[in-house]
Amino acid sequence: MSIRKWVSLFLKTLLLGCVVGLVIGIIVQWHSQLHGLRDGHISGFFINLFVIFVLGGLFSVISQMGFFFYLTLHRIALGIFRSHSRWGIVQWFLIVVTFVDFIYLRYKAFGHGESVIGYLIPPVVLFIIALVIAEVKKRETNKIAYIPALFFMFVVTTLEWLPVLRQKENSMFWVMGLTLVVCNAYQMLKLHRLLKETQ
Repeated sequence: MSIRKWVSLFLKTLLLGCVVGLVIGIIVQWHSQLHGLRDGHISGFFINLFVIFVLGGLFSVISQMGFFFYLTLHRIALGIFRSHSRWGIVQWFLIVVTFVDFIYLRYKAFGHGESVIGYLIPPVVLFIIALVIAEVKKRETNKIAYIPALFFMFVVTTLEWLPVLRQKENSMFWVMGLTLVVCNAYQMLKLHRLLKETQ
């Protein structure tokens, strides 16, 4: 892929992250934002929007770092295991471990007698999204792309999300998580199209 296309992907993902972060931030903080406007804190309202916009861009950069990290890891792992099937088994194992840890560690830290159902929702939703993106990737490329796409969308997104996963759910939990998911999905589905254009 040429430098020009890489820069284009970087800038588009950055802008996407800013916009998604802003939209999700407004949605999850709607009540407090509206309350601030009613109290006449207009400058504070716009400063808060700007901060969320910038944070969305930051999350998109984290997403891009994770994406290129995985592309490198994928090539190294294929060289070590010398087989897509063996590397695929390892990835499935890591997906299962990540899924269990996502639920168990957060419940252990924050559950305190609460129902585990609430702690199931984020990993289950993320896994369903990962399955959908992996299926689209497979249909647009080939069947061996399924497991890598699923692994990236679930495991790498979870690792990128760790800074807020260590905290109790709040508005930033959703802003960061959904921004990462959208940016990761965009990059995963855009890469093979860019590579086709280069050929």
